[in-house]
Amino acid sequence: MAPSSTRPTSRDVAQAAGVSQAAVSLVLGDKWRGRVSETTAQRVREAARDLGYRPNLAARNLRLGHTRTVLLVVPALTTEFFAGVYTGAARVAADHGFGVLLYPSPEGIGPARDPFASAQAALDGVIASSMAADALTAIRGGDQLPLVMLDSDPSGSLGAATVNLDIADGVRQVATHLLALGHRHYLHLAADVPSWTFEVRARVLAAQLASVPGTTVRTAHAPISIDGALTAAQAALSSPGPRPTALVCDDDKLAAGAYKAVRRLGLRVPDDISVTGLDDLAIATAIDPELTTVRLDAELFGERGMQALLAVLEGRTPQAGDIPVELVVRGSTAPPGAP
Repeated sequence: MAPSSTRPTSRDVAQAAGVSQAAVSLVLGDKWRGRVSETTAQRVREAARDLGYRPNLAARNLRLGHTRTVLLVVPALTTEFFAGVYTGAARVAADHGFGVLLYPSPEGIGPARDPFASAQAALDGVIASSMAADALTAIRGGDQLPLVMLDSDPSGSLGAATVNLDIADGVRQVATHLLALGHRHYLHLAADVPSWTFEVRARVLAAQLASVPGTTVRTAHAPISIDGALTAAQAALSSPGPRPTALVCDDDKLAAGAYKAVRRLGLRVPDDISVTGLDDLAIATAIDPELTTVRLDAELFGERGMQALLAVLEGRTPQAGDIPVELVVRGSTAPPGAP
């Protein structure tokens, strides 16, 4: 029998074999033994082969309630950090027969729209990075899809599992390094993003610096872009009062903008002002001098996130404990007034 011009369906196979669609499902799903005869099973297989029929595995998975697909939601794709998170998550997922779809939320850290007609039907679970749990309401829906939050407030996760980098320790390492060099007057170039992870950076930095008498810290907010950081840092460094000798940036892109501001003011890094970042992106070693920053293992972060989601799906408790981070000291920091 010649195949039809359109893709054959299980109904076509059933008609060709003279059996019900239920029988076709049993045979092609290899569940026919004891339920249909060997002769009927052979007839179904021959009809499927003659028609060129291939089962729709996605549709079958949907009927079973398991798509083996998870969604990774990120606020943006403006740095390679989130690419690393995806790479790590996808590697673990592939080892367990899952696929990972990457979804940069159109609203950034705000409420994420459901990218499907029904995420509950299309997905087994969600991993969300650097967002609040209530931003995922539209995606999780009434069925409350299993959710793992990365880089998010554990106390505000609405019952979701959380996986975090030890950002607080990273900031402490930065402060300890700069204080040991002798810096006492600081400018914090803070990300202008209302996110838990940036609140942690500000809070821990202020606490660490306040523990040493004679230190001062001013804060300037900037969007996470090189131009935004340039504008904010230049204005802050030009304001009245003693000039800071150390500039602590919430991430490496902000630090790159700060470099440009320092040079436009006729100053030098680190001779006149030390600069630090956080992330250890590729840009950290592309600028001159190379940037002192905190290394975050984005791929390990993604791996742990996927492992946590697998644990939730299997009814297990995810691995506890924050992922360690490491200060990488390069040429952008030196004692104040160093030649």
